[in-house]
Amino acid sequence: MKLWHCADARSFRVLWTMEELGLPYELELLPFPPRFAQPEYLKVNPLGTIPYFEDGATQMTESAAITQYLVTRHGPTPLAVDAADPAYGAWLNWLHFGEATLTFPQTLVLRYTILEPPERRQPGIAADYARWFTKRTLAVEAALAHSDWLCAGRFTAADISVGYALLLANQLGLLAGLAPVIHDYWSRLQQRGGFVRAKAAQQR
Repeated sequence: MKLWHCADARSFRVLWTMEELGLPYELELLPFPPRFAQPEYLKVNPLGTIPYFEDGATQMTESAAITQYLVTRHGPTPLAVDAADPAYGAWLNWLHFGEATLTFPQTLVLRYTILEPPERRQPGIAADYARWFTKRTLAVEAALAHSDWLCAGRFTAADISVGYALLLANQLGLLAGLAPVIHDYWSRLQQRGGFVRAKAAQQR
């Protein structure tokens, strides 16, 4: 397997998952954003987005989908929840909630506070989407009220997906206003061996 990756970008979900599973892989580390900082990457992925992932003939670009692929294709593993399990629906929902609901608004904060040149930055838009993100974490807070993890009573790929959204929130300074139970959850996630190994891998 090979992963094209930018440090702490969405592709971190994939890297973290592979480390949790103990899978062998090749890592191609790129500057961010690669479509501008390393234009030759467009020959690999014409979209210029991260991640780009190959497993034999399989080629994928969506971080939550790759995470789901890895834990179902390269299992069995407690990171996945079986379709017959009552928690299966919640697992799928959280797996995609992490990207579609939590990461999306943060990408607009990132764009309009950091990535755009100063004359194109929009602090009002960024503030609106920061509030959007914060409101959406109420679902995470509710799920963690009586459990250390989001579903199935254990750490799963759903926690990796949502955990990445918290990593990005930490980078953007959006964690401060979140509930204490989410701060505790973020601390637990950072102590995972797979998380620590993924951080080390991208530094190498």
